[in-house]
Amino acid sequence: MLEFLQVQGEGGAFLIPYAIMLALAGLPLFFLECSLGQFASLGPISVWRILPLFQGVGITMVLISIFVTIYYNVIIAYSLYYMFASFQSELPWKNCSSWSDKNCSRSPIVTHCNVSTVNKGIQEIVQMNKSWVDINNFICINGSEIYQPGQLPSEQYWNKVALQRSSGMNETGVIVWYLALCLLLAWLIVGAALFKGIKSSGKVVYFTALFPYVVLLILLVRGATLEGASKGISYYIGAQSNFTKLREAEVWKDAATQIFYSLSVAWGGLVALSSYNKFKNNCFSDAIVVCLTNCLTSVFAGFAIFSILGHMAHISGKEVSQVVKSGFDLAFIAYPEALAQLPGGPFWSILFFFMLLTLGLDSQFASIETITTTIQDLFPKVMKKMRVPITLGCCLVLFLLGLVCVTQAGIYWVHLIDHFCAGWGILIAAILEIVGIIWIYGGNRFIEDIEMMIGAKRWIFWLWWRACWFVITPILLIAIFIWSLVQFHRPNYGTIPYPDWGVALGWCMIIFCIIWIPIMAIIKIIQAKGNIFQRLISCCRPASNWGPYLEQHRGERYKGMVDPKKEADHEIPTISGSRKPE
Repeated sequence: MLEFLQVQGEGGAFLIPYAIMLALAGLPLFFLECSLGQFASLGPISVWRILPLFQGVGITMVLISIFVTIYYNVIIAYSLYYMFASFQSELPWKNCSSWSDKNCSRSPIVTHCNVSTVNKGIQEIVQMNKSWVDINNFICINGSEIYQPGQLPSEQYWNKVALQRSSGMNETGVIVWYLALCLLLAWLIVGAALFKGIKSSGKVVYFTALFPYVVLLILLVRGATLEGASKGISYYIGAQSNFTKLREAEVWKDAATQIFYSLSVAWGGLVALSSYNKFKNNCFSDAIVVCLTNCLTSVFAGFAIFSILGHMAHISGKEVSQVVKSGFDLAFIAYPEALAQLPGGPFWSILFFFMLLTLGLDSQFASIETITTTIQDLFPKVMKKMRVPITLGCCLVLFLLGLVCVTQAGIYWVHLIDHFCAGWGILIAAILEIVGIIWIYGGNRFIEDIEMMIGAKRWIFWLWWRACWFVITPILLIAIFIWSLVQFHRPNYGTIPYPDWGVALGWCMIIFCIIWIPIMAIIKIIQAKGNIFQRLISCCRPASNWGPYLEQHRGERYKGMVDPKKEADHEIPTISGSRKPE
């Protein structure tokens, strides 16, 4: 939901691609990944025993999760900082203060105006800089003022105090110590919740998943009672939205990214978490309930957010589109500005940022579990003995890697990783995942695997899923990927362009993530036997140890499967803490 709010600056216009991507891409892929992980009880890399040629896709997913995990905890650190800063009688960004400059204003600023002067006895009207007018005690002629938009106190607080933002990516500056401490605290929370694996995180998630609903309900009730709330709701549902944005590939790519992000699709997290399910668990109903609940919650959150932004627009005499921002600006500029103007602003601010904290932690738990499950699959004996130090070690390494994101140029790094890795990276992973499993392994064969878990279904049950898996979802994702590449433009942060080396670094990050797909394919082909065609065919067939982990679940279809327990001590800790899947 946090990701949904970050791109909601287009209002109702964004709901259209969001809903379409949910129905045609998010839900089909969620069901596919949930079924895949549950069937084999394996993480995102080992599960590619189903198609050895594509094992690199699993590595790509894990690497993207690592990159995103690094910067995502920085966003949690921002939320922690703002929450702590709200424990004051008056929110520090409510008014311009010593940290602000002359451009800090909620109303437009006069930069020039016409004044009447006398030169050699002749009266002249000239245009002068406003500061010169004030210094020389002149008076502007009415109606001659030239205005420029002022910067909101919350905007200057975000840039000058919270981030201490430098002029660009070339100016790294120093580590912002209080953000570094907040980042450390964020990682300590994650480490404490996950040090016992899925058993400990499952208990924490009860709170982090349910608490945001309480806060959202409180914010919605409060927002609905404010004057001007209807303006914000009207904008949100589409009455004032800019629907021309739907022509831009970036909006559709963002919609796909946010669906994948909020559902953990194509990140590896869903495969990792579903691998802990019981074999006979109804993953179909899980997919429907989780997807609908997740996305309806996001839409519900929009009503709570935009009702208060509507009030902000009302009291400032502006249109909602003029106060609404997107990206980080919505969460850390526009909404804090609106909260600062409410009676009891500090209370509402603490509540809001604590909600963002719990939402962020939910996503972070899934990402870290992806990493630890991968280590679990690759080194089961080591993980069995050293789960706690390995989990905490991962958190420490990721904290150190994230320090560059809390320097004065940190926000540029966060935006760069998000632009390259979280966009194209997961699109590529999702495309190859569905192509590999449905087109190469076989969609009908995969459906038979699913029916071993949830029971046989009539052909009409699978009609929609076949349509999406075989045709609609892969073609839609490929079209969005190509469209976004054609319309590619250099990333920038606001009006600040990225340097050439920054753009090159972004491409290097995404190439580093996806290069393992051809590398692993080549390795698998080399390791196979026979001529080149025989090797390709061999790599496109499931490995001998592909199938349900426990023999009791294999039935006739997998009775000849090589038992993975004889190859390695494959530990699969479930929520109950047992060492074997049920």
